[in-house]
Amino acid sequence: MTLRIALAGNPNSGKTTLFNSLTGSAQYVGNWPGVTVERKEGPLKGKKHVLIQDLPGIYSLSPYTQEEIVARNYLVHDRPDVIINIVDGTNLERNLYLTTQLLELGLPVLVAINMMDLVRKRGDKISAQKLAQGLGCPVYEISALKDEGSFELADHAIDLALTGKLPNNPQIYQGEIEDVFKELKDLLKPHLEKEILPWGATKLFEFDEVFLEDTPLPEELLIEAQEIVEELETSQDDDAQSLITSARYSFITELTSRSVERSGSQHALSLSDKIDSVLTHPIYALPIFALVMFLVYFVSVTSVGALVTDFTNETLFGEWIVPWTENTLKSLAVAPWLISLISHGIIGGAGSVLGFVPQMFILFLMLSFLEDCGYMARIAFILDRIFRRFGLSGKSFIPMLIGSGCSVPGIMASRTIEQESDRRLTIMTTSFIPCGAKMPIIALISGALFGGAWWVAPLAYFIGVGAVMISGILLKKFNAFRGDPSPFVLELPSYHMPTAKNIWNSTWDRGFSFVKRASTVILLTSVVLWFFQGFGRVDGVIGMVEDNRQSLLAALGRVIAPAFSPLGFGNWQATVGTFTGLLAKENVVGTLGVLYGFGEVTETGAEYWSRFAGDFTTLSAFSFLTFNLLCAPCFAAIGTIRKEMNSGGWTFFAILYMTAFAYLVSLSIFQLGSWAQGGTFTFWTGAAVAAVVLLVYLLIRKPSPETTPMKERNRRYARKHIAQPSDCADCPRGPRARRRHRQKNLQR
Repeated sequence: MTLRIALAGNPNSGKTTLFNSLTGSAQYVGNWPGVTVERKEGPLKGKKHVLIQDLPGIYSLSPYTQEEIVARNYLVHDRPDVIINIVDGTNLERNLYLTTQLLELGLPVLVAINMMDLVRKRGDKISAQKLAQGLGCPVYEISALKDEGSFELADHAIDLALTGKLPNNPQIYQGEIEDVFKELKDLLKPHLEKEILPWGATKLFEFDEVFLEDTPLPEELLIEAQEIVEELETSQDDDAQSLITSARYSFITELTSRSVERSGSQHALSLSDKIDSVLTHPIYALPIFALVMFLVYFVSVTSVGALVTDFTNETLFGEWIVPWTENTLKSLAVAPWLISLISHGIIGGAGSVLGFVPQMFILFLMLSFLEDCGYMARIAFILDRIFRRFGLSGKSFIPMLIGSGCSVPGIMASRTIEQESDRRLTIMTTSFIPCGAKMPIIALISGALFGGAWWVAPLAYFIGVGAVMISGILLKKFNAFRGDPSPFVLELPSYHMPTAKNIWNSTWDRGFSFVKRASTVILLTSVVLWFFQGFGRVDGVIGMVEDNRQSLLAALGRVIAPAFSPLGFGNWQATVGTFTGLLAKENVVGTLGVLYGFGEVTETGAEYWSRFAGDFTTLSAFSFLTFNLLCAPCFAAIGTIRKEMNSGGWTFFAILYMTAFAYLVSLSIFQLGSWAQGGTFTFWTGAAVAAVVLLVYLLIRKPSPETTPMKERNRRYARKHIAQPSDCADCPRGPRARRRHRQKNLQR
């Protein structure tokens, strides 16, 4: 028989550290079904029949965020054998709020007070015995970081699971609230098991929408419960959610006052407070953060990461593996098309993925260090107020900063964003920031049309930043990207030195997950593009072609080219170059060189600048640059978007949005620019004007009705789905009297 132990706790409570300690390397990492929230589980060391499940870090079991929904569904529906509730001993009051909810689930619960080394260092004393008496469940002291008491805790959890002993639910509610909960429990007794009655009563008190949908209850019961709760709200002059929250914290405050002895120096600034006085200072915070992220970016993307990535792409694959494969296959008299497929389609496609991996591992290594030491939480805190002005979370800045080097690790860095709507928006907009692969396109336009002007590259970055800001403001006005409004609640953990084990586990999980899952999509698309680029129709037969101008891709480009004419670059060479940019954005310059008859060209394409300039005007070239900066990214980034979105529909929407946005911006640049220079007003000019007017309207219009907060939405759910009683002529005025009167009528 397999015993399942669920680890539940607040973010930064040390839950993942405990999980890594208990399971070691025998972990299974994936996503929970249907969502991008990471799922971790693994067998307990030395006891394969005990499965440890690491739940997402949450603050409560009210389904506001995706993490809370996942954790709640697992605990309520999958019913693990025992819950280990990890509590941060340095912040008991905040962490015990979740504990009071877990105790109501009708499952064996064991509380682990973590970070006891820091508690002792501060001079505080926590009585586990008094806490256990107050909570009605076992309480143990551990330090997951120091590996103190972790396996003893697991042994206690196994014993508790085998005995199946449930908590003695503490008396959290007092006075009128207690009376109301007793009434609600009495109503629910015929419909719920005894063990889960406290949980059911709480959810009925809140009129929790998810609970009401999952638990069919008679209409008469819901009507009566609604009247009971509304009468209490009227009496207390407060709403149900606030009453519950206040009652829980009153219980927690009273319990901790009896169980915790604070040191005399509790009001003195801790080391973390002293560090934060500088790192979160209103003036110094942003410059220090810019310096830290510059160093991260410089090491992982520009210097060390670039050296390793360039070696992987250019030397390992470009000079060693691909030529050796071609020569070996030729010596075996393999068909030319098969040689090309294996060397350029399959190995070249794999190289486009693996080339990013060293860079990503270095980047994730440094980010894991910043996350584990506690600084990443401060970054989100510092930037949240700025980013909220255009609809993004403070945590969205990190992916965009990283994306300036490469969109792939930038998109993957969006995993640090808990809110699903913010994560989707960040994934969709990160690729707007020009990455290193787009720099050759910028250099081509700058050199061929603007005489190598210095301002072209900064302007390209401003275009990307502007696209991010506009998209944030625009999309956040739609409920699909807003979600349930929730305050920016963020636990700022104490600074500490990360362990090498935790950093390695985090880095390995992120890096290997990308290689294993995203590479399949990228490899397939690379093979498809190889076929269209290497095959064409010759003498009425489809076969391999040496001249790219005869390829199926070139033929497709000639068909699609008219669609780009309104943007100013309707020649087939530019169209084909744009399509090959899907494989890698730097391919745009090389492809144009081949199509202009120059074969191998330098990175900037200087050899064909004059011919390129002859086919473009200043406006059309700038339109071409803008479209390639903002349209769908390379296949490596698209594959990563698919993985992070965990949805084909959302991936399609992201690509469609980016491409449509790029098309409308480029259309406006070329058409309105041409009109301003004295051109005629055409149909496409009118379309550009309409696009600008529509964009301005969408930016300034009021958003769609705001997503209703959970407590009010639940109340509306009750009013919508529960028929209200019709008062008879002699029905009393008071709610309780009306209820008794109606019950007598029903009995008759």
